[in-house]
Parts: sequence; C-alpha cells; structure tokens
Amino acid sequence: MFQPLVEPISFEEFLEWKPENGRYELHKGVIVEMQPTGDHELVRAFLIRELNFEIRRINLAYSIPGQALVKAVDKKSGYIPDVLVLNTPNLVNEPLWKKSSTVSQGESIPLVVEIVSTNWRDDYFLKFGEYEEMGIPEYWIVDYAAFGGKRFIGNPKQPTISVYCLVEGEYQLTQFRGNDRIQSLTFSELNLTAEQVLQADLGGNF
Repeated sequence: MFQPLVEPISFEEFLEWKPENGRYELHKGVIVEMQPTGDHELVRAFLIRELNFEIRRINLAYSIPGQALVKAVDKKSGYIPDVLVLNTPNLVNEPLWKKSSTVSQGESIPLVVEIVSTNWRDDYFLKFGEYEEMGIPEYWIVDYAAFGGKRFIGNPKQPTISVYCLVEGEYQLTQFRGNDRIQSLTFSELNLTAEQVLQADLGGNF
C-alpha cells in the first residue's frame, strides 16, 4: 500500500513516488489524494463523451487522456484535470510526455475542465491561477452541485458552468446556466447546453 509523503517534495520526487493506481495531485509540494464521488464521475464521463464526439466529428488533432498530469509553472504542483484536451502535435515538444504522461506547455492544452467537489477553492483559486499563468487558452469550471462560493456562482447559489478564455494573458469569464448554449473557444460548433452537462449526474443524458 502506498502512503502519501507528508513533507513538501519536488515535482520530480512526486513523479518517482506516484503509484500506477489511484489519483494523486501535487499542490505546492504536498501530495493530495483525489477521491471523486459517483455524481462527479457521471458528469465527467458525459463531458468526455461529448467532447470526443466533437473531436471526431470535426477531425481535430486532439486527444483526451485518462490520467495525464499538468505540471504547473511553479514546478511544485501537478494536477490531473477531470477533462484534459491535448493538442497532440505539440506533444513532441513536451519533455516529460513519453516517460511520465506529463505536459507543461499551454500550447499542448487547448482546454482543461475541472468538475467542482467540496474542495471548490482548489478549482476557483489555486488551479485558476496556475492554468492562467501556464497560458492554457480555455478553462471550464463545472459546478453541478453549486459547491462554490456565492461570489463565483451567485446568491442564491445555483449550478453554473464558468468558462474562462485567455485574452491578453488574463482569463475573461462567461457563465452558463439552464438552457444557455455553452460558448467554447476550442469547440466553436459545440451544441451543448449548460443543463445537459449540469444534469448529467442524474444519468439522463446517457
């Protein structure tokens, strides 16, 4: 059985320690075990299915891996996004890709999606800042159960998809709820409403 290390470690040490099974991330040198709920996984599966369909339909040179790592600019953090869309041709420029399935360049990641759990601050604060600094063009925060703070999803809180697009090095926000059609920089022809994604945990979209 693998035991997470308790002392702050480097990203390289994290890669060496990381077991093949389980979902672990490195947050500012500290190992965090990710344990998503069943509802979280249904939303994730729905999104992967829909985006993969769009990738095939338009014949884009993109891929969605299962457990690839995103190495942050600070070199002390590494994340496994819930949905990671990769620009496959740029992987030849990623030094850690073949050995450790790790990417570190914004050019390799047209879109990254995080599905909010009870640790919502990680998505709205920590990962938001890291992904913006990396230059990832588009970042979705899917808050299907309205976990996030009122400053992010309104008062009263309501399920929301927050889409951040990089403009002159800074994320600009557009939010989608209900029957709003999601507007995506990466998938400009995507025909998907916020409700379809936010209700995926009910299993009705499969």
